[in-house]
Amino acid sequence: MRNSFLRILVLALIISSLGVLSIYSSTYQKEGTPWQDIHKRQMLWVVIGLACFFIISQLNYRRLWDANYFIYGAAIFFLFLVFALGIIRLGAQRWLRFAWFNFQPSEFAKLAVIIFMARYFSRKSVDDTSLLSGKFGIFRGIILPFIFVAVPMFLIIEQPDLGSGLMLLLVFVFLLYLTNVRLKYIFTLIFILILPLPFFWHFLRDYQKQRLLVFLNPNIDPLGAGYTVIQSRIAIGSGGLFGRGWLSGTQSQLYFLPESHTDFIFATFSEQWGFLGSGLLLFMYYLIIRQGFIIAQRTQDSFGRLLAYGISLLLALQVFINIAMNMGLAPVVGLPLPLMSYGGSSILVTFIALGILVNIDRTRSVF
Repeated sequence: MRNSFLRILVLALIISSLGVLSIYSSTYQKEGTPWQDIHKRQMLWVVIGLACFFIISQLNYRRLWDANYFIYGAAIFFLFLVFALGIIRLGAQRWLRFAWFNFQPSEFAKLAVIIFMARYFSRKSVDDTSLLSGKFGIFRGIILPFIFVAVPMFLIIEQPDLGSGLMLLLVFVFLLYLTNVRLKYIFTLIFILILPLPFFWHFLRDYQKQRLLVFLNPNIDPLGAGYTVIQSRIAIGSGGLFGRGWLSGTQSQLYFLPESHTDFIFATFSEQWGFLGSGLLLFMYYLIIRQGFIIAQRTQDSFGRLLAYGISLLLALQVFINIAMNMGLAPVVGLPLPLMSYGGSSILVTFIALGILVNIDRTRSVF
C-alpha cells in the first residue's frame, strides 16, 4: 500500500479532531442540552466513521462492480423517500430519520453516482485496462450517462439542495474528461448546459436568487441574505496571522456567525487559528487529495482508477467550494467541509470513500 493507509488515516483523524474542537468552541456556550451534546455526537460519528473506514479498507473494492446497480437504485429510492417521509429543517426537506440518526441521502448519492460512472466507463475484466469510452458515440458517451446522473441530481435540487446537485454535475463533467470521451462531445454538453442558464433564473427559489445577488454584492442586504457572508469574512480576517486562540473568537463565540458549526466551520477555525492554522489545514486536505490521485495513477484496473479519481475529485471540489463560500468567493450553497462540518452523514460517507481509496491501493497488487 506504500503507506497510503497510514497517511490517509492519520490525516483524516487529525482533520476530524480539529473539526470536533471547532464544533465545541462554537457551541459550548449556547444554552440547552442539544447544543452541549453536539460535539459529543460528532465524536461518536467520527468513531463510527473510523470503524467503517477500517472495514471498507479490508473489503475488495471490485465487489462494488457487482453491487453497482443495487447501490445506485438504493440512492434513488432514498432520494424519493425524502419527499414522502423527509424531515423539514430551515425550509429544506433533506433528511430521513432512522431511530436517533438523521440520514441525508444526498451525501450517499454522491458516492453512488461515482461508483456507477466508474463502472459504466470501465471494463469488467481487470486484465483489460482500457476504457470502453473510446468506442462510445455521443449517445453512449454523453447522453445516456448524463441521464443516469440527471435523475439523482434533479431529485437533490428539488429538496432543495442546489449545491449538492451541481456537485454531481461537476464530478460528471470531470470524469468524462478523465475517461477520454471525445472533447467535442464534452464541449457540446457544456455548451448545451450553459446556453439556457439565463432562463433558469425564473425557476430558482427566492432565497436562491437572493444568495446569487448577495454573492455579487454582499452589502446589498447586510442584515438579511448577506449577513452570514459578511460575518464569515470578518471572522476569517480577524484571525490575523496566528489567530485569536481556541475558545477566544468573537464572531463565533458571541454568535454573530450563523451556522458556525456546519457550513461555516472554516470561518470559525480561521478566526481561532489564523492564517497559519488555515494554511496547515489546507495543506492536510491537499495531502489527502494528492494521495487519492497518486492511487488512481498507479492503479492498472480501469474501474479502480476511475473510482479513485472520482472520490478524489469529489473531496477536492467540496473543500474548494466550501472554503470559497466562507470567503465570499462563491455563492452560499450549503456544502459541508469534509471531515470538519457537523453532520453524521457527511462524516460516514467521507470515511467510507477514503476506505475505498485505501482498498484500491491495497488490492491493485493482486492484478
